[in-house]
Amino acid sequence: MQECNSCGKCCIKYSDGDLSASDEDLEMWNLFQPDIAEYVKNGLIWFSPQMGKQLNLCPFLRKTKNPEQPQKVMYTCDIYYDRPEDCRFYPVTVKQMISDECEMLEAGDLTDPNQAQKVLDKLLEDSRPSFD
Repeated sequence: MQECNSCGKCCIKYSDGDLSASDEDLEMWNLFQPDIAEYVKNGLIWFSPQMGKQLNLCPFLRKTKNPEQPQKVMYTCDIYYDRPEDCRFYPVTVKQMISDECEMLEAGDLTDPNQAQKVLDKLLEDSRPSFD
């Protein structure tokens, strides 16, 4: 398994109303990040502060050129260190990664998904609890 290459597939797929924020996220944003909190409506994220409607894409997702491969794009997150729990915990399982066509997966990960899950849990130990 390789590290995230910022392909943006997960951000694009899940930012269309499939993300939630924990009570802790909401509390921290209200206290310390009002610019993020303004995109919350009735405890749900990402809503336009002006129109009050659900956005199709996370407002903090930025498309940029990949400096190593200029023909490829990559995505960055303006609120990476303050992103919601759903984002911090992704990906949770190798099965989810396969379904999402995650580019972190390598051929060997598909032949031994249990081992790949252990590697994934180790890679993400700083951002989420282990799956098991």
